[in-house]
Amino acid sequence: MNVLVDTSVWSLALRRPKTAALTAEQQAYVATLADLVRAGQALLMGPIRQELLCGIRQQAQFDALRAALDGFGDVRLTRSDYELAAQSFNTCRAQGIQGSNTDFLICAVAINHGLSILSTDGDFANYQQCLPIQIVKPQR
Repeated sequence: MNVLVDTSVWSLALRRPKTAALTAEQQAYVATLADLVRAGQALLMGPIRQELLCGIRQQAQFDALRAALDGFGDVRLTRSDYELAAQSFNTCRAQGIQGSNTDFLICAVAINHGLSILSTDGDFANYQQCLPIQIVKPQR
């Protein structure tokens, strides 16, 4: 099962200072990501890569994170991914569920490419009420 890993999980694993303590739930997400990486099932897409690399003030940290992500190819986005993202936005909004363009693009890519989603963001559970997405729960 290939899994599209959201920015929130990559950030826990790669952007936190080494000395930062993680909660048990956060540790479970990082462990799940590590398992997916070892199995070759963790996937990225360009907008997630961009979110991860944005806001890093020191060039050395930017370069190190970019190098850590080099081993992961991006899911190739298509016109239908963007169109489904817009349709998903409209579908959810009609049900009173708000979200970001990037979140809906993640949902669309997951649907179109038969992927599950790993995210700490609880909004994906809301989207799941309207969209046929599969969410991976970390094992504790």
